[in-house]
Amino acid sequence: QVQLGESGGGLVQAGGSLRLSCAASGRTFSMYAMGWFRQAPGKEREFVAGISGSGRNTEYADSVKGRFTISRDNAKNAMYLQMNSLKPEDTAVYYCATYSLGNSWSSRAIAYWGQGTQVTVSS
Repeated sequence: QVQLGESGGGLVQAGGSLRLSCAASGRTFSMYAMGWFRQAPGKEREFVAGISGSGRNTEYADSVKGRFTISRDNAKNAMYLQMNSLKPEDTAVYYCATYSLGNSWSSRAIAYWGQGTQVTVSS
């Protein structure tokens, strides 16, 4: 079993930056793609960014492209999300996740979820 724990969330003003970290315990997951999702109150959980097992391929939601950067360090079983130029609409609970085998970035392809970390962007 893989367990995921997020850190780095908090309160930031619009235009500011945050860096989220995800640390894994249990079985190694270097062979699996990983991703970040977010869920705002009253809304569905949505895809934010994904990264392949090797780290060589990444994917971003249009809403964050150019502002967020996903990365991973497989030697540390860790994944990161650098968030720049934050907007109030980025406010959400952010979840770290590992994918099952497959080609989809959808939340329906997630095998393991972290507990989530709150990101609040004030206007």
